[in-house]
Amino acid sequence: MPAQPTGEVPPRDGSLPTSVGIGAAERRLSLYIHVPYCRVRCGYCDFNTYTADDLGPGASREDYRSNLARELDLSVSTLAEAGAGDREVSTIFFGGGTPTLLAADVLAGVMDDVRARFRLAGNVEVTTEANPDTLDPACIATLAGAGFNRISMGMQSAVPHVLATLDRTHDPEKIPEVARWVKDADLELSLDLIYGTPGESIDDWRRSLDVALSNDVDHISAYSLIVEPGTKMGAMVRRGELPMPDEDDLADKYEIADAAISAAGLHWYEVSNWSTGLETRCEHNMAYWRNADWWGFGPGAHSHVGGVRFWNAKHPRAWADRLLAGESPAIGREVLDVQTREIERIMLAARIDRELRLDSLAPGSEQAIRTFVRQGLLDADGAATGWFQPTLQGRLMADYMVRILTEYV
Repeated sequence: MPAQPTGEVPPRDGSLPTSVGIGAAERRLSLYIHVPYCRVRCGYCDFNTYTADDLGPGASREDYRSNLARELDLSVSTLAEAGAGDREVSTIFFGGGTPTLLAADVLAGVMDDVRARFRLAGNVEVTTEANPDTLDPACIATLAGAGFNRISMGMQSAVPHVLATLDRTHDPEKIPEVARWVKDADLELSLDLIYGTPGESIDDWRRSLDVALSNDVDHISAYSLIVEPGTKMGAMVRRGELPMPDEDDLADKYEIADAAISAAGLHWYEVSNWSTGLETRCEHNMAYWRNADWWGFGPGAHSHVGGVRFWNAKHPRAWADRLLAGESPAIGREVLDVQTREIERIMLAARIDRELRLDSLAPGSEQAIRTFVRQGLLDADGAATGWFQPTLQGRLMADYMVRILTEYV
């Protein structure tokens, strides 16, 4: 499990500096709700998750909604006291873990709790992550009735041996059926894929893409496998039981993904994300990438409000105990300085199509931009009109370009 960031210890009541209220009315507000329960902990995953039945009273699924309501109350008062409250919420994202391990009526109840405390935009985007084996038509209908309008389904692969290596337990043959249920309920469908799993061939990857694209999908996220230290897979790689993903193989699979997804009518808008149009982008993720304001609820959740980043106690018991004691579950925070905020702005915007204006970069970066164009990493026409617009090769080299550009900050 990764270490928490270092930073200052926040006040026990969670109060924020009054500086976060400056300009708050012009910043969008999003909510992230972390549901930490999983049926099985996947070997590659380093997210803050726990097998659902291992947690006792007070931290279990049965206690989750009441504990979350306490944090909702705390957030409303904290934002108001800092002058950053009374704003419309533009996006809500339930992540995990597996949020749909909670009963659909519990998730609907959480939405009721949110509405009782926050003003939601008329077009609020409400997403839940889900595993295919936790969805059925009745569950999906309940979610739709509660205001969810987007399902992000963890497909990962359509190939059984790849799923087995990832410790994924769902039946890939069910993907088309579950996708049809989602679309029949008039919800947007996003599918998450992972490429580069040890033992995954090029044909395996093409098969997964073909299956994903055959399901009237609105959005696809495709991420290269990252072997994280402290995970089961990390230990297996360290012992030589599995090979480390090969960088050339990952690049080849990214290019294959972009060609297949583009041919199916979806367009890249962030290095790892494609959508059918502007209206089907994940606006919640765009809020992260634009360093907007968001409050993260639940064990281990991170928040960002007005340049202040803070994070909750990771274990569900520690999170719940602090809330039951009337305290904030936040155990650390960091006030971002101007230079850090600018570096993060460039780092995030450079991954998005036509998000970073060249005239917003620091003086001295003009030569770097000309070099990127000459190297074929930036679109020449985009640069001529003032936009940082990575080519296909540029997307693969995004980190390299960011490293150079942030040297001028």
